[in-house]
Amino acid sequence: MAKISKRKKAQKQRAKTSEAQQNPSRRDVLRWARNVGVAAVAIGGGGFWMMRSVNAMQAEQDLTRIGQGKPVVVQVHDPQCATCTALQRETRNAMKQFGECDLVYLVADVSQTKGATFANRYGVPHVTLLLFDGDGRLQQTLSGMRYRDELSELLVRHQQRYGSTA
Repeated sequence: MAKISKRKKAQKQRAKTSEAQQNPSRRDVLRWARNVGVAAVAIGGGGFWMMRSVNAMQAEQDLTRIGQGKPVVVQVHDPQCATCTALQRETRNAMKQFGECDLVYLVADVSQTKGATFANRYGVPHVTLLLFDGDGRLQQTLSGMRYRDELSELLVRHQQRYGSTA
């Protein structure tokens, strides 16, 4: 007898659920619309952030920007190297004091053909910063790990010496 009543209760519950799915209430529709809206904003925001990150990374690896009138700092970088990643973090922090019009920061990724070719052309290993003037002439090579304070001083001097006076 108990099994029959449990079975009947389960059937009634399934029938109510099925009826609710076929005839959603206003609250159900609003809940669904809210969830779809939140998901759209989250996916759109994530896509926008990802697109900006990819575009920034591509611009940062565009070595053709050397010699276009602005002084440039190029980091010869291996993404598998912890020291390279630390140098990149310190260099980016030191670069925060400059605008894109003052000093350009680029990355020659040695795990890619263009980056490896660039590093070979200048005969430098990863964990190296190359400082170019606005005409694309190499002015200084900084090998090894450097920290923000030292880099800030070096980059300010480089920008003052080779930056645009206009």
